Amino acid sequence: MHVDMNCDMGEGYGAYTLGKDSEIIGLISSVNIACGFHAGDPQVMAGTVRLARDHGVAVGAHPGFPDLLGFGRRNLACSPEEIDAYLTYQIGALQAFCTAHQCRLHHVKPHGALYNMAVGNEALVRAMAKTIARLDAGLRLVLLSGSDNTRMAALTEAEGVTAVFEAFPDRGYTAEGTLVPRRHPAAVLHDPEQVAARAVRMVTAGVVQTIDGTEISLSAQTLCVHGDNPNSVQIAQAMRQHLEAAGVSIRSM
Repeated sequence: MHVDMNCDMGEGYGAYTLGKDSEIIGLISSVNIACGFHAGDPQVMAGTVRLARDHGVAVGAHPGFPDLLGFGRRNLACSPEEIDAYLTYQIGALQAFCTAHQCRLHHVKPHGALYNMAVGNEALVRAMAKTIARLDAGLRLVLLSGSDNTRMAALTEAEGVTAVFEAFPDRGYTAEGTLVPRRHPAAVLHDPEQVAARAVRMVTAGVVQTIDGTEISLSAQTLCVHGDNPNSVQIAQAMRQHLEAAGVSIRSM
């Protein structure tokens, strides 16, 4: 049994640093790098690509809406043409840094509001897959896992892209299988042991407990560690330790 552990990184900007990238990088197997629209800038992107390359971690693009002030977490009413251009611009930029630093771009994980808007949105998922396939059909598209990923997997496959489904041990879940909105007090979990136990249940039993106490099923190939969580390093350490103790190996998606 195996699973990928990914983390959103490179989310600093200019003189501002966000996240403990250098401390987490040795604990994960994939990294999603901000591409300048919600966070990140050229120097941060270059440095994060180098960091991932030097640690043998798979590099992914983390494109979002052009919303620095809102950290990409506000829904924007964008046309399919705008979404296509935004993805092309951001993925293309990170591809260039990967080429410059002699590593391969591995996957694309939409960020924030763009990611959440894609949940159950077949038209948006199809549009993103079409853009990604045009840039590099070998790139994987990361989407939120549900109890049955068949439909979304088929949609991306029809456009020539493989989908990878993700779960969030450090986020609250609704009974419908979506992430609890960030404004809710139960949106983010901070206790490393609690998060690690949830990670093990997600992988070995395919379930997660929702905020109302019920369990729902999900099927995920990658687990996210949020780099902006104050306890991110301790959470990543605990997740890895508990997963490996349960017989689960960590490797890139």
